[in-house]
Amino acid sequence: MRISAGELLEQLLDSGSFVSWDRPPLPVAGTSRYRDALSRAAQSAGTDESVLTGEGLLRGRRVAVIACEFGFLAGSIGVAAAERIVTAVERATELGLPLIASPTSGGTRMQEGTVAFVQMVKIAAAVAVHKSAGHPYLVYLRDPTMGGVFASWGSLGHITFAQPGALIGFLGPRVYKALYDKPFPEGVQTAENLYRNGVIDGVVPISVFRRIAHRALSVLSGDILPSPPAAQEIPRPAPADIPAWQSVLSSRRPDRPGIRDLLRHVTQRVPLSGTGQGESDRTVVHALARFRGQPCVVFGHDRSGQHGETTMGPAALREARRSMALAQELRVPLVLVIDTVGAALSKEAEERGLAPEIARCLADLTTLNTPTVSVLLGQGTGGGALALLPADRVLAASHAWLAPLPPEGASAIVYRDTDHAADLAVAQRIRSTDLLADGIVDRIVPENPDAADEPVDFARRMVLAIADELTHLRTQPEEHLHRLRHHRYRRLGLQ
Repeated sequence: MRISAGELLEQLLDSGSFVSWDRPPLPVAGTSRYRDALSRAAQSAGTDESVLTGEGLLRGRRVAVIACEFGFLAGSIGVAAAERIVTAVERATELGLPLIASPTSGGTRMQEGTVAFVQMVKIAAAVAVHKSAGHPYLVYLRDPTMGGVFASWGSLGHITFAQPGALIGFLGPRVYKALYDKPFPEGVQTAENLYRNGVIDGVVPISVFRRIAHRALSVLSGDILPSPPAAQEIPRPAPADIPAWQSVLSSRRPDRPGIRDLLRHVTQRVPLSGTGQGESDRTVVHALARFRGQPCVVFGHDRSGQHGETTMGPAALREARRSMALAQELRVPLVLVIDTVGAALSKEAEERGLAPEIARCLADLTTLNTPTVSVLLGQGTGGGALALLPADRVLAASHAWLAPLPPEGASAIVYRDTDHAADLAVAQRIRSTDLLADGIVDRIVPENPDAADEPVDFARRMVLAIADELTHLRTQPEEHLHRLRHHRYRRLGLQ
């Protein structure tokens, strides 16, 4: 069901709060036939162009809005519509307002030819400037969103959701059939398929998107809610002297709490999905959230999604890099959660660039322009764990560990059997207390005595510890954090 621009604004914004920013459309060159078509479109759609812009309130929060009107020449974008969009984006940037865009369009306005086609460049450029200024850009795709609109401002959202059943794609089915004399495969250009394949973050009706947008903006506003107790008020008992192999076994308990258990104790959570570039890995989770009032982007391994040979692949690391870029662009901290049996060992993982993605994660994290906290929650095996490790502060649960291979794998290399796994766990100093002594970890969050036996209390304790670290990091100048981070990793192993 197609939703008009007016219906979108009515359902998205607080009642009666919308204020138009639009001026009469720019006059554009064209034939008398085209001018007649514009006049008929205005009468039919009840709008003077294919896009409406303005501002309003979303649950009391001031936002800028751009909404396409499909009833006006199929929502196509010509010079006048593009100028209206760019003017609105620039105004939102100048005012420091978050921007919500809701395209529905057949794409470029064919009646205006190439000059209309290249308008997508200036729209994308304006959106890029808005985002680089640190202002949120949220997208809600409506049925249909095609062509250059989807390939420009429809695909640049910090978060992107879509109307259920919406037709979304680059080349329209009618054009495909005309060019290739066969129908486009069914079920490909749908919101649901794009969500499954990691192109968009979700498929929801407008009423749900309104709630999601409110939660997202509550996180991305940067407003600091009441902080947790000061660091000195949070109990920090001396780390328990736990045998390394005991920690390995505890970290493998199937009932051990994971990242999803932590996220049950945060607020304003907005789940995200995929790389935004056609990949999705179900062994990881990422979201926007607040930890005791502290806004952040969260990304981490999902122990419930790992089983057998199903472990994180290159797509998971590209999702991680999306989270890193999102945190930096929106100027909020990044929280990384490590809990993995290791990266995928497969032909597909090798061919799709697993090792290069690990390298890129390490490079990105060590140079990221936003505060970072890494949490070693359980198992920390190999490059898949290392890729999420570099941070300003690193926390570890009592039974968490970090190693280049699982102890059994290390034993197989050194002794050509797995019988010496427990000995290798000791020799390689993989347990949390050793990591603390070696300067790899900054703080141990206790398990009393095992997180699996107290999942709720442990999750709350870890969330509080993360919030405490975020509270401290957000008071530090960016240049100071950069210096400390560089010094920290430059001195690893030299203490």
